[in-house]
Amino acid sequence: MSAISPQTMAVLAGRMGEGVLRQRLAMESEQVSHHYRHVEDFLHPEHLPSAGRLIHRVLTAVGLRERGRSNARRIRVGRNPVRLGRLPPAFEGCTLLHLSDLHLDVGRHYVDALVATVRGLACDACVLTGDYRFGIQGSCAPAIAALARLVPVLPKPVFAVLGNHDGIALVEGLEDLGVRVLMNERTALERGSARLHIAGIDDAHYFRTHDIARARDGLAPDACAILLSHTPEPYRLAAAHGFDLMLSGHTHGGQICLPGGIPLLTDSRAPRRVARGPWHCDRMQGFTSVGCGCSIIDARFHCPPEVTVHVLHGA
Repeated sequence: MSAISPQTMAVLAGRMGEGVLRQRLAMESEQVSHHYRHVEDFLHPEHLPSAGRLIHRVLTAVGLRERGRSNARRIRVGRNPVRLGRLPPAFEGCTLLHLSDLHLDVGRHYVDALVATVRGLACDACVLTGDYRFGIQGSCAPAIAALARLVPVLPKPVFAVLGNHDGIALVEGLEDLGVRVLMNERTALERGSARLHIAGIDDAHYFRTHDIARARDGLAPDACAILLSHTPEPYRLAAAHGFDLMLSGHTHGGQICLPGGIPLLTDSRAPRRVARGPWHCDRMQGFTSVGCGCSIIDARFHCPPEVTVHVLHGA
């Protein structure tokens, strides 16, 4: 568990809710000790250290280890047009650069590839949907050092949420770099008198410290609002709360897939129809990034890493 000062804890409790903060800190302690209260928490792939070693040995044995590593560094730039019925006219054509599942501390060559991919991309804002470090325990310092290389080349402003790999100490590290971390709270982009609201929730996959109602509280029913969530799992709740667009990641699109991009595993309780790319639920549009990094092992097959430019249009 990352140590935080009483002053920082008081600030975070006010932002995300005291109860969910204490829950997150307790579950971070479980990750460090590997003493999980629930079987389902123990069975997450990232909590099984032998999983990465086994995959590494299999890929090495069949001669695919280096190809998988090379695939993981070939990061694509995707473009996703989105039509939002309540988008203020002032935001017609607004562009959001979306990065998810960065897992930055996996190695210098990967960070070099990601920086080269996003450098010079002209967008109106950038959103990060969690998982900044490769492991789930230990110091956040290597991930923050890699973020210090990446953040300066991202379009500004930058908004972010935490994922299931991220210790709470990353909030301070990200915000020291000028990134606005949304912990069950919201902010807005402004153009004249028009506003495009951006809300963010804490991780709903492992920590389960998301509070969509808190993030939406006080917002007018007809306001156009985007929700950032590390995982698409709470998509039905997000739609019920009237969000217009939900941006997420976590699934990696499967990362290691069969030909045709068929995932072997998405590590998500959400249905596969929302596990990658664009989707919708009732009136809410959604997009789940396949991620620009890797988890468990730095390899990809039939699922190229990507960053996405979302282009917003009115209905």
